[in-house]
Amino acid sequence: QCNLTGWWKNDLGSKMQVFKVDNKGNFSGMYHTAVSSAQKPIQPSPLQGSQHLDDDEQCTFGFTVNWQRFSDSTAVFVGQCFVDDKEQEVLQTAWLLREKVDHLDSDWKATR
Repeated sequence: QCNLTGWWKNDLGSKMQVFKVDNKGNFSGMYHTAVSSAQKPIQPSPLQGSQHLDDDEQCTFGFTVNWQRFSDSTAVFVGQCFVDDKEQEVLQTAWLLREKVDHLDSDWKATR
């Protein structure tokens, strides 16, 4: 069964720690990104999320990371947890990152 609680690592070396998931599927944690275009040193950043609790062991989830400690940006992640053939839990995610821009005319380049 997929359990989001604990440490996760992605292909780029970023790490995420999910604290306890409550009985409604809500959770918090810290994201330790390994990549950034910010000028300040990277800092661990808080995350808040929600997991869809179901019985088939392959839950969907989403969370927001506030990069406030080193960047003027926010990211949202959505994904699903799978259990592979080796009984390993794997998270597949997609993300959007919104960077702060100074003017409405620059809005086109603010979201990745």
